[in-house]
Amino acid sequence: MEITKVGVLGCGLMGSGIAQVAASAGFKTIVREVSEDLLKKGFAGIEKSLARFAEKGSITTDQQKEIRDRLQGATSFADLNDCDIIIEAIIENLDEKRKTYAELDRICKPETIFASNTSSISITEMMTATSPERQARFIGMHFFNPVPLMKLVEVIRTILTDEQVYEQAIEFGKRLGKVPVRAGDKSGFIVNRLLVPYLLDAIRALEEGVGSIVDIDAAMKLGCGYPMGPFTLGDFVGLDTTYYIAEIMFNEFREKRFAPPPLLKRMVMAGLYGRKSGRGFYDYTKDPKNPTPMNLA
Repeated sequence: MEITKVGVLGCGLMGSGIAQVAASAGFKTIVREVSEDLLKKGFAGIEKSLARFAEKGSITTDQQKEIRDRLQGATSFADLNDCDIIIEAIIENLDEKRKTYAELDRICKPETIFASNTSSISITEMMTATSPERQARFIGMHFFNPVPLMKLVEVIRTILTDEQVYEQAIEFGKRLGKVPVRAGDKSGFIVNRLLVPYLLDAIRALEEGVGSIVDIDAAMKLGCGYPMGPFTLGDFVGLDTTYYIAEIMFNEFREKRFAPPPLLKRMVMAGLYGRKSGRGFYDYTKDPKNPTPMNLA
């Protein structure tokens, strides 16, 4: 089966980015959200992103219109029934994802591939909400934010994923202009399996007085050549997201390196999520371009 029509579940930050990339690659793309208001908000973000690409000369104004014309919004699952692949990018909640997949399984054609953009939830746990026939056509495709700019996509297989389906997903990732990497269905996959313990260790180092927020960030940037220090990166990713992923990974592996440090838990409980909330390890409220370190003692 050739993939010609793409469905995307969710038009938030990740879903809108995935939809934009799919439409830019020439695929007719249908994006489903729970309300017209959320669709409008997501499509406004896509328009803004495409306008930036046009301003930079990466695409022409004609291409900008062609991409937009390939995009269609929907609020019903039924509009996705003839898609060749559906990429899910809804809330990171296992129960909600399983309900969604069970509903889609009933209405989509047998050939449709289901792909989850989850960053940490087991693909197998979601897969079991569908029929045995669908389970062979169930994969993970974990994109990275911002999707139109980040080249990586982790393509995850379960022990039941059909080999041809998996290879087709790899090729589809390439057609989207991404660099696919192959990963097994282990919590965190490749990137978060390595990244999350690094971020958690930086927080433990701060708790133990190894160095300050600014000094630890500077040390990792200048000593290891990282574009961002761990606290700047944590604020960018979202400390609530980091905490949530760490909880899932710790529950699966039961290893200390995946356990969220007390400071991270307290910050999330206090609403210090990073850039998205205005404060995290740094305070972005006064000058987002030159944030000041928070006093977290």
